[in-house]
Amino acid sequence: MIDAELRQTAKRLLDLCRARGLTVATAESCTGGLVAATLTEIAGSSDVVECGFVTYSNAAKETMLGVPQATLKQHGAVSAETASAMAAGALRRSGADLAVAITGIAGPGGGSKNKPVGLVYFAATSRDGRHVESTRRFGKIGRSRVRARSVAHALELLQLLTTAGKAQAG
Repeated sequence: MIDAELRQTAKRLLDLCRARGLTVATAESCTGGLVAATLTEIAGSSDVVECGFVTYSNAAKETMLGVPQATLKQHGAVSAETASAMAAGALRRSGADLAVAITGIAGPGGGSKNKPVGLVYFAATSRDGRHVESTRRFGKIGRSRVRARSVAHALELLQLLTTAGKAQAG
């Protein structure tokens, strides 16, 4: 069950996409499909949400999204480069107009000095060439909260793509 604020954000995004005739695909790792689930929690979302890829393992990122093995080896699964490759792959492997990707370390374990728990990379891209990347360091706020905040941020990035020209988020 999603909270009221997140439901409103998802509904606004769906309405915006609907008004512009846009469809969405998701590529998720640490959120495990929660972005797609949040969107599809809203009745009537099927005219906007095309598909969702849950690619938790490196093999799934390679096989399902076409993330180059070299990207995963050089930068790791949790990186801006991998998030961008995931978003591009979701767009390539779907008929959607927009794609958002998330990869990170939700915790409570799995972090390191260079990639601590709560570090999440995002990328969103569109068929017309708009692209937004973002990095968030949520910290050790708990697995559920990292994932919930990641979903909210991913929805914001998709909304940004629907309303702005080429952009680069921080």
